[in-house]
Amino acid sequence: MGKEQIIPQVVLSSGHKMPLIGLGSGAVPLPPPEILIPIFLDAVEVGYRHFDTASFYGSEEALGGAVKEAIERGLIKGREELFITSKLWCTENQPGLVLPSLKNTLKRLGLEYVDLYLVHWPVALRQGVVGFNLTKDDFLPFDMKGTWEAMEECSKLGLAKSIGVSNFGTKKLSELLEHATIPPAVNQVEMHVAWQQKKLVGFCKEKGILVCAWSPLGANGACWGTLAVMDSPVLKEIAAAKGKSVAQIALRWIYEQGVCPIVKSFNKDRMMQNLQVLNDWELSKEELHKIEQIPQFRGQKAECFVREDGPYKSLEELWDNDP
Repeated sequence: MGKEQIIPQVVLSSGHKMPLIGLGSGAVPLPPPEILIPIFLDAVEVGYRHFDTASFYGSEEALGGAVKEAIERGLIKGREELFITSKLWCTENQPGLVLPSLKNTLKRLGLEYVDLYLVHWPVALRQGVVGFNLTKDDFLPFDMKGTWEAMEECSKLGLAKSIGVSNFGTKKLSELLEHATIPPAVNQVEMHVAWQQKKLVGFCKEKGILVCAWSPLGANGACWGTLAVMDSPVLKEIAAAKGKSVAQIALRWIYEQGVCPIVKSFNKDRMMQNLQVLNDWELSKEELHKIEQIPQFRGQKAECFVREDGPYKSLEELWDNDP
């Protein structure tokens, strides 16, 4: 359909290129593969080339099936046309489990490598833990240095073209950068107009780490989330003036911050609308100023990872006190 040309790419610190908008694949409840595979194929047809999954989501096998079918149907010439991200879950967040976990991810995807592999959370849980009703005994010390060395080994083996983190604040990133031989190429975090992450985005830019925004529309309708984005009077006013949807204004704002939004729509029309934020239009200085005034609060606090007798005794500690 020729639409893939409209997606700009950014060169990561690893030297590899990443399309600046991605399609997320985490959903609760997760549709079965026979529904998910056609959704991913729709996304390829309308121009998406960057897909985000994780072992925790349970969507790796369906995404792998879609990649195989997209090649068979000639929607893409080969695997190299796609950028696939996956993530290491907390129960494998130990040095000796990183490589086996990535190999299992590759098996489920049916691929020889991922383009980006992320540490999903700066939290280590014992193997076998399911769900988020966590007890003191479920937590393990997070060996950041050892885990990152294992991530670097995945990179050196060519099993992950780039490596990075997710949900890391400025303090944890600083600590990681002190001993990293290969710095994280990406930090994927919650970011939207109602949680603008100015301090963290500024820090990451300074350090050459690209920020990816999960829940760029606030994840309303998920098992957590906020309507502060889609119900924002400011965004509604700007959208009406520009003849755009509220979602398009919210995504364009993220794109103009030099951040890669990971959008999550399984509806083909909305997938196409989301790509239109990359077209030839922009927000004015006045509009950007109005968006800056939107009240700020974090949608996903991850309180389940905070315990008085655990590794993080407060939300401030988990999130590095980043405003």
